[in-house]
Amino acid sequence: MDTACGDLPQGAALGGDGVLGKGLRVLGHSIREQPLMFTLGVVGSVLYSVLIIAGAFVVGGVVGRVVVPAVEHRHAPAAPVALGAGLIFAVGAGRVAGLYGRRLGAGAMQYRLQATYRRRVTRRYLELPVAWHHRHATGTLLSNANSDVEAAFYPIAPLPFGVGTVVMLVVAIASLFVTDWVLALVGVAVFLALLGMNVTYSRRMSPRVSAAQRLRAEVSAVAHESFDGALVVKTMGRESEETQRFAAKAGELRDAMIRVGRVRGLFDPALDALPSFGTLGVLLVGAWRLRQGAIGVSDLVSVAFLFTVLAFPIRAIGWVLAELPRAAVGWERIQNVLTASGDMAYGDAELPASPKPAALSFAHVDFAHLDGQPVLHDVTFEVPAGRTVALVGPTGSGKSTIASLAARLVDPVAGTVSVDGVDVSTLTHESLAATVALVPQVPFVFDDTVRGNVTLDRPGVDDDVAWRALRTAQAESFVSALPHGLDTTVGERGTTLSGGQRQRLTLARALAGGPRLLILDDATSAVDPRVEAAILSSLRERESGTSILVTAYRRATIALADEVVYLEHGRVVAHGTHADLLATVPGYANLVTAYEKADAEREREKAFDDEEVSA
Repeated sequence: MDTACGDLPQGAALGGDGVLGKGLRVLGHSIREQPLMFTLGVVGSVLYSVLIIAGAFVVGGVVGRVVVPAVEHRHAPAAPVALGAGLIFAVGAGRVAGLYGRRLGAGAMQYRLQATYRRRVTRRYLELPVAWHHRHATGTLLSNANSDVEAAFYPIAPLPFGVGTVVMLVVAIASLFVTDWVLALVGVAVFLALLGMNVTYSRRMSPRVSAAQRLRAEVSAVAHESFDGALVVKTMGRESEETQRFAAKAGELRDAMIRVGRVRGLFDPALDALPSFGTLGVLLVGAWRLRQGAIGVSDLVSVAFLFTVLAFPIRAIGWVLAELPRAAVGWERIQNVLTASGDMAYGDAELPASPKPAALSFAHVDFAHLDGQPVLHDVTFEVPAGRTVALVGPTGSGKSTIASLAARLVDPVAGTVSVDGVDVSTLTHESLAATVALVPQVPFVFDDTVRGNVTLDRPGVDDDVAWRALRTAQAESFVSALPHGLDTTVGERGTTLSGGQRQRLTLARALAGGPRLLILDDATSAVDPRVEAAILSSLRERESGTSILVTAYRRATIALADEVVYLEHGRVVAHGTHADLLATVPGYANLVTAYEKADAEREREKAFDDEEVSA
């Protein structure tokens, strides 16, 4: 499904309309994925719960058989006291063991599931094509991999406790009926009231939690966009506007969380108070039954103490039910990613390993965006092995789309893109990545060392290979001048480097892999024309040789190409040498001349500024 994450209607991923049903299906899926940890948590919880009931009756027995006789006779025999103390200690030790097992199982289950699904979501992001990512805000995708995964498995922590509590309630009710059927009816009434309140609580919370979870993603998206565009925001003086935009969305999230808090504030005290009212009811009814002789002091103390210690565990059921709406929403948002369509399936064809450059061929290629807007029409041209072909055309003519098609970031609507005569859609991902390298318009530099950015820890890419790639990219001199050379950390997105340095570093990264076909999508626009010419000359003179497809606008760069392909409105209008097109194609001549004039004007302005500084 290609809709934006979180925009699907409730129930799209899980089916059904009931929030409890959706949440319970998430829990069932979680149990199937981590059965051993769930079993450990439940066994620990059941042990803990059963010993709570046993402890109530032990305390009642000690009070009735040891404490009361000791008070009446003003003497406490050592043996009963020791036995009572031993039983209380044994029950306490067993509860500690059960508590440890419950928390260990629940924690391991929750964190394993969260780690598993973070990996699955991230892996799915890597599998989905670039076009899918373009339709989703980065902040939303971050929210899917983080807060949505946490929300989906948040009820796992109290789940074993809740299961143990259910067992405890069954045993407790049975014990009550064994003790006295009247007291048992009071207990059943209290337990049913608790269950009803928890169900009502979950239903009231569902829409509020859903809205809050959606707004978390929206706040994350706005924040990420603002941080990512910090340079634009500051240079354009839009700090206050961005602050207001974020504040408005954060205010919506605040209001949504307040609505959640109001419901929680209403129900939490009631859920806390109900067991206390149950204890009061048991004492009143129990005193009446005691006067009738239906029960003894030990029975009354045991039942009253049982209700007292049951108050906290019973809340575990409420915790699970309260988090089910949030879990259901988080799960649906995760599934929107995991079940997203549009995969680019790779084939099983392999290009033979060869040091020779590869040939690229476009045959009657059409391409259109998902909204149907056409971009390319019947594009046909070739990049012969070992040759350099320049793509030239006005803005919006389809140059970057051709570069993406050549690297198979997207697939054509019609026609064929081939490397060495093999359709790129039939190649394995490994074979394509080893053969073709794309250097995009906007260079991306990781928050890592120069070495890490160039080598990417690829096998066989050592320091010697890195330095050769940097030398070809005309980056050796500035890297050598850095404080720690290859070990210099360049900061997030390469903030310590200039635009031209980032472009050269990105080019070196592509060259380090030894591609046989290199695609430069306006990848040297931020470097000096002389440096750009030196880079292209170095690429042509490499020992192994590399075929080059370069999108260019500078006349000096275009003149270095063996052939030029001129585009207008997504069509190949002409192709040939730079000199031939300059003489025969007016649109090409006007475009190149316009770029040349703009470059000359910039050079004149720079020279004028230098003269003013000197003066």
